[in-house]
Amino acid sequence: VQLQASGGGLVQAGGSLRLSCAGSRRDFNMSATGWFRQAPGKEREIVAAISRNGYNTYYADSVKGRFTISRNNAKSAVALQMNSLESEDTAIYYCASKYARRPEVVLVTPSEYQNWGQGTEVTVSS
Repeated sequence: VQLQASGGGLVQAGGSLRLSCAGSRRDFNMSATGWFRQAPGKEREIVAAISRNGYNTYYADSVKGRFTISRNNAKSAVALQMNSLESEDTAIYYCASKYARRPEVVLVTPSEYQNWGQGTEVTVSS
């Protein structure tokens, strides 16, 4: 499954960005999907994840109440709406997917994912 992440950029603190992850339709719609990020000198960390049916989600504590993950299986896309951005959100953001037999499964660790996009850079200026 090829994943294409987009939507990153430079934004001031308090601003918003919307990231999008697109994949090949058949495989992507059968996959649990997640957004991760990696800041310089830090390990890759989960930001948010969503089940393949879209009903279950997971958020890192640091982004709860500010970020929203959603998916549109008709378009084979998962979005990450990021509001009230902080300088600590500066990182390269990656989307990832993994086939999930059960539609309600949410995957939250990098090792659980099989397919990764190329990353999109988010820079928040304070």
